[in-house]
Amino acid sequence: MLLLLTIRAQQTMSYPEVESTSYKFYQEGKWNELINYSKKARQQGIDFFYLQVRTGIAYYNLKKYRTASEFFLNAWENDQSFDWLQEYLYYSLLWGGRAQEAYKAAGNFSPATQKKIGFTSKKITRAGIEAGYVFNPDFDALTQTLHGEQASVGENYGEAFYLKDYHFESVDFNHRISPGISLNHNFTHINLNREQRVDWIEKNLFSTNTRQFQYFVSPNLLLGRKFYLSPSLNLIWGNFSYANGVLSGNNRSFGNTTVYFKDLVFSVSGWSHFGNLSPGAEYNYANINNAAFSQYSLWTTYYPFSNTGFYITPRIYFKRNKQGSFGYYALGVSGGIQLGPVHLYGQYINGEMENFIESGGYLVSNFPGTSKQKIAGSIYFPAGKKYQFVLRYINQDVTEKYRVYTNLTESNSVNYNYVKHTLSAGISWNF
Repeated sequence: MLLLLTIRAQQTMSYPEVESTSYKFYQEGKWNELINYSKKARQQGIDFFYLQVRTGIAYYNLKKYRTASEFFLNAWENDQSFDWLQEYLYYSLLWGGRAQEAYKAAGNFSPATQKKIGFTSKKITRAGIEAGYVFNPDFDALTQTLHGEQASVGENYGEAFYLKDYHFESVDFNHRISPGISLNHNFTHINLNREQRVDWIEKNLFSTNTRQFQYFVSPNLLLGRKFYLSPSLNLIWGNFSYANGVLSGNNRSFGNTTVYFKDLVFSVSGWSHFGNLSPGAEYNYANINNAAFSQYSLWTTYYPFSNTGFYITPRIYFKRNKQGSFGYYALGVSGGIQLGPVHLYGQYINGEMENFIESGGYLVSNFPGTSKQKIAGSIYFPAGKKYQFVLRYINQDVTEKYRVYTNLTESNSVNYNYVKHTLSAGISWNF
């Protein structure tokens, strides 16, 4: 019993001892020793302001910014007067993938610290432009395939729209309403070209065009300490022109028809941060091509090194249609890695994707057809302090239908497949 009491007494720490030893480790830059020692002190109920900041600095110097930020936040709640603590807090949040929290905290920093970190009260925070080209390398092969014979069109009306290419242009504009609230805007124009094939006794070919416009708006709100809420609205409108067959007696002819359309997507996303995990959920309501449906998704971003140098996000999607059926939709994984000044981002999605919604309603695949697989990659690299370039590539398979109509009613169809490739480039300015 005496030996047991002696061992327990030897293990007991005191505040003066923890203060002295932790400061010694801090001065010598022994970060791992400081972290392990502070853990033991907290296990015995010893914690105070300088132990918190020293532990945070230890994690910070090991580039474990997400862990460091928790200690700096606790210290910040106790004393907000130190400029050096403000700076540590700001960069640990920023480099830990919690930029909105960093901006919100910076709104309460001293003028000297705000000037040093480059924080201003300017409302405009970012602007960007991006343009891209999408092409179908299978176009020639598709147009030469005898889909009419495969579908037994005979003397009926057979029709398909083969994607040739399209280009798009996008403008982004972001501004800050308050340190914890920002508003993002995007306007996108798409010009899409198809070849319409009509088998009606004989083969007929027509060029068709779709012009689409999108306006996306999304506030980003930081509620409390670390809960994010982001509703969004994507308004889509445009027109589609095509050749329409007309039968008058025994005479067959074609007229040009233009269809005007309006689609919309409303989304709400919420997420938070817990250590090296950032879980989130999203709800989307959409009305696309006069079909209403809801889409749901759950995800968790994992930062294995407690910073944004590498992260991975698995995500699962579900869908409910207007008939009320609910089920699995798709599974995706995305991630990024920082290589010096260059950031690489990749994404893979697999499922039965039709009118698929991504990125909080920002991306909407509202064109005809379904897709089972999407592979995407982006390269971001800076140019100076305020500019950033991005190059993207997307590879996505698409399945569409050649349809046969008898007396204006679809009577048969065959599927055809192709892979579309997207190349885009953009530049953004940070104000």
